[in-house]
Amino acid sequence: MAIWKAANGAPDTPVSEPTAVTIGNFDGVHRGHQSLLAATRAAADGRSTVAITFDPHPVAIFAPDRAPKQLTTLERRVQLLHQHGADHVRILDFTAEMAAWSPDEFVEAVVLDQCQAQAVVVGEGFRYGSRATGSIETLAESGRRHGFTAAEADLAGDGDAFSSTRVREAIAAGDVVAAAAILGRPHEVHGTVVPGDRRGRELGFPTANVPVDDSFAVPPDGVYATRVVMADGTRLPAATSIGTNPTFEGVAGRRVESYVLDRDDLELYDRAITVEFVARLREMVAYDSLDALVEQMHRDVADARAALDT
Repeated sequence: MAIWKAANGAPDTPVSEPTAVTIGNFDGVHRGHQSLLAATRAAADGRSTVAITFDPHPVAIFAPDRAPKQLTTLERRVQLLHQHGADHVRILDFTAEMAAWSPDEFVEAVVLDQCQAQAVVVGEGFRYGSRATGSIETLAESGRRHGFTAAEADLAGDGDAFSSTRVREAIAAGDVVAAAAILGRPHEVHGTVVPGDRRGRELGFPTANVPVDDSFAVPPDGVYATRVVMADGTRLPAATSIGTNPTFEGVAGRRVESYVLDRDDLELYDRAITVEFVARLREMVAYDSLDALVEQMHRDVADARAALDT
């Protein structure tokens, strides 16, 4: 059976050279994951490194209603894994059939046959195989039989271990500063700009509108200091609101609406953008008049400018 899926140009063929391998969901590729990748590079001792990740998240197979909100797109996850030290990224096309593999079957099919591993490094508490019966102890035993080393690495932390769960909790609370401290970069929302109701343009604050995808972690309704990142890497300071436009009796579905500071010349419809969240400025409020709303929008822009130091 085919066990890999390709993303962002990642090849789905076996690695032909000896490698050091690390395995995990790697959602967000936060500072704990980055520490694990560094430990894998150290264990590689000059060999290539392979990061093995899963898609979809295993919980989405067993309990779809409990699947965690995603922190990044799959393509962005692959990009970040390469950026933080993985020479190769392999995406396991996770299925119920794969979940039923024994720990030995998983090691032989993935770690050995596909990755030629001579060293395997995993995070603390890593489990694998049917009913999560595989552990660092079973992995080390497989290593002794098959000729690879197995090690468990600390995921680093700030008193508590860095984790994707902590990032999601911070985002859900609107604490994008705390989320960035764990991620090692601002939390991002990706999307394609769609036409809005053009009220922002009429009020002097044209916005790029991105629909909220409920499968991803999006901060709660409110106004944020952000940066809009274009496909070519250009990063523009912005003030971003998330919500349903309560002053105008709401819209269908939540939107991420970004006003790029001092720019009214941008044509972004149908273009993919990334919104980086730097600071939360305030919660969402419904105003009694347009004048009150516009006054607040001017304050939001000033506050965003100060938060972004621009």
